[in-house]
Amino acid sequence: MSLVPRWEVMTDEAKAITKRIAVSALLVLLALWLVRALIPWVIVAICGYWAYRWLAKST
Repeated sequence: MSLVPRWEVMTDEAKAITKRIAVSALLVLLALWLVRALIPWVIVAICGYWAYRWLAKST
């Protein structure tokens, strides 16, 4: 059983568009996952930089 109903009767162009949309959606989800994983590290890096500047300025 196909994931997409009537896949066999779809035109080649419609199949190509469907595949392109699926790949694009997967890439967007992968990018969102990657950004979500990196945000805490960015926050830590920014806080560390601010702390370094603050400590360097006060000495």
